[in-house]
Amino acid sequence: MPSWLTVRLVRRVVLVTGAVVLAYYLVTFFQVWRAARSDDERRSQAIIVLGAAQYNGRPSADFRARLDHAADLFHRRVAPLVVVTGGKQPGDRFTESAAGADYLHGRGVPDTSIERESTSHNSYESLAASARFLRPHRVRRVVLVSDPFHSLRIQLIADEVGFDAVTSPTHTSPIRGLSEWGRFASEAFGVAFGRIFGFGTLSRASSRVRTAGVFVAASRVS
Repeated sequence: MPSWLTVRLVRRVVLVTGAVVLAYYLVTFFQVWRAARSDDERRSQAIIVLGAAQYNGRPSADFRARLDHAADLFHRRVAPLVVVTGGKQPGDRFTESAAGADYLHGRGVPDTSIERESTSHNSYESLAASARFLRPHRVRRVVLVSDPFHSLRIQLIADEVGFDAVTSPTHTSPIRGLSEWGRFASEAFGVAFGRIFGFGTLSRASSRVRTAGVFVAASRVS
């Protein structure tokens, strides 16, 4: 085959592949946006709140919005149990789940109705760990609470770890405007890759990167 035909064929393959990848991403972006606009609240066995930043035991504004919504669902008897997720970041004194549980106490949710998942560092770890300790109690039917742009990804993760889940996002998230659209863009990438490779695989890769970063940081300190 003449070299110019080879170059033309390679260029065509690259263009077609790029067009397919772009179309896949745009469709995924639309699905993330559409899921963010849905609230599928229903009677369930538990409400799972995805953790977010906390500062010395005080939930961030983003986390408070999620917790406020979870407390509202609890008081409306959507579910009798609230699971708060999230571990510690390096240097933290408190876990996200502990800060979240304390905040829920202030919103009138009794301690007997709160479970803490205190080891996770991302959404997959949060939901997988929650599934492990809820499964022996036959708790599968759950409502997931997070920011709207997380809805599709956490729904897919919940399906992967064995929950019968719906999403009910907070309506008071402080993340708005360009910041929110940036989150939509990054979530679309996460959903696109997660569907292909599996969300558990991506989480494990992320954990290895995080562990390597901690090791490098510790080596520099020592």
